[in-house]
Amino acid sequence: MKEIRFHGRGGQGAVTAAEMIAIAAYEDGRYSQAFPAFGVERRGAPVMAFARIADDPIRIRSQIYEPDYVVVQDVTLLDVVDVASGLKGTGKIIINTDRQPSALNLNTKAEVVAIDATKIAMETLGRPIVNTTMLGAFCGSTGEIKLESLNKALMTKFSGELANKNLLAIKTAFERVSK
Repeated sequence: MKEIRFHGRGGQGAVTAAEMIAIAAYEDGRYSQAFPAFGVERRGAPVMAFARIADDPIRIRSQIYEPDYVVVQDVTLLDVVDVASGLKGTGKIIINTDRQPSALNLNTKAEVVAIDATKIAMETLGRPIVNTTMLGAFCGSTGEIKLESLNKALMTKFSGELANKNLLAIKTAFERVSK
């Protein structure tokens, strides 16, 4: 089983991203689950969402404390949240930043994948909403879900021109981290 923890801010779509990972894994013929961690957060407050992917039925229902992967949608969270907490040393942290991984000073042995998802989102969507861009980066850097399955998952949430723009954001991020 692979466990994924998303860090974002309220309104950035971390919950939607976790759901799309679960749908994509299902499209791949795997078992999956996605769930948020909510309190009294407001728009802009730090939030977490979780996803699990497995080849066998998933019986566990708790939060994820030792993830294989961490996805960070907002680099400013590094100042207020220990995003690498519990991350397995063999895992990856995928972070939206224009900085080099070595400049982030993360306390982890895991691989750090940096991608300027905000820039990609602005170029493709015209807005700094990075959840789908980060999904493309997750897909490209981990190989845990197929790009085609992620595209199908996206089509369950979006349609028309907005879907096309988000598909382009996913593809662009996927290609940038796959090189």
